[in-house]
Amino acid sequence: MYWLKRNLPRLVIAPSFGVIAWFVYGFIFWTIYISFTKSKLLPKYEFWGIDQYFRLWSMPRWHVAVENLFIFTILFIILCVFIGIVLAILLDQKIRAEGFLRTIYLYPMALSFIVTGTAWRWILNPSLGIEKFAQDIGFETFTFDWLVTPGMSIYTIVIAGVWQSSGFIMAIFLAGLRSVDDEIIKAAKIDGAGIVSVYTKIILPMMRPVFMSAIVILVHLAIKSYDLVIALTAGGPGISSDMPAVFMTQMAFHRSEIGLASASAIMMFLTVSAIVVPYLYSELKREDDRK
Repeated sequence: MYWLKRNLPRLVIAPSFGVIAWFVYGFIFWTIYISFTKSKLLPKYEFWGIDQYFRLWSMPRWHVAVENLFIFTILFIILCVFIGIVLAILLDQKIRAEGFLRTIYLYPMALSFIVTGTAWRWILNPSLGIEKFAQDIGFETFTFDWLVTPGMSIYTIVIAGVWQSSGFIMAIFLAGLRSVDDEIIKAAKIDGAGIVSVYTKIILPMMRPVFMSAIVILVHLAIKSYDLVIALTAGGPGISSDMPAVFMTQMAFHRSEIGLASASAIMMFLTVSAIVVPYLYSELKREDDRK
């Protein structure tokens, strides 16, 4: 009975841990192996080497997807962090109706990316949205056709993504601001520091862990962006707004190229790991240093 009482938590958790280990980590290793095979419609388990990776990086479409991912990630992170910080600082001033405003800013995050993409597809559609509205009120030469312009379509995804995620980043920074000791702020104001100096030179530099957490979350959202792209542009016009997640799905389910799709999935996995692993290591090291 003593052994059972002592190990009961482990026994209760073991089934869930086993299921997670099989369906998450097991399939990660399966995908890694499949990326080294010549799998097409169905998996083939004969080892083929790294030829799928050579095929992947020789495809112009993959290069377009990677370039779009780079553009989207950089703009997505910069704009979300900037807007999130500004909104968090405004709400940190203890203004009236703070709860109402915070709800409004956070509401877009409650929507799925499919809903966001569909809504912004209507808003940015030249025959329905902003362009038509501006022309109807008298600005007949106004044009805003990014959605159907190959060189600009990726920026419509940035607009929709920032609209949805910046409120969530605001909430993260607001929680960080509220954790700062008020005595520090009072002391800075007594020394003659203005409100801008207090935030830019004292408070924000103290929030490095918050910045890192926000960036890691945004990078993760950017790399796995699929439903937003499909709902808004479907990767078009042509492949001008293609992204790695869309490329992977197209190869796996429309082109019957499981091996190639697995190789692209592993490249995405390695990109996420290159961001997350150093972050986790630094956080664990910081915890050890505190002890």
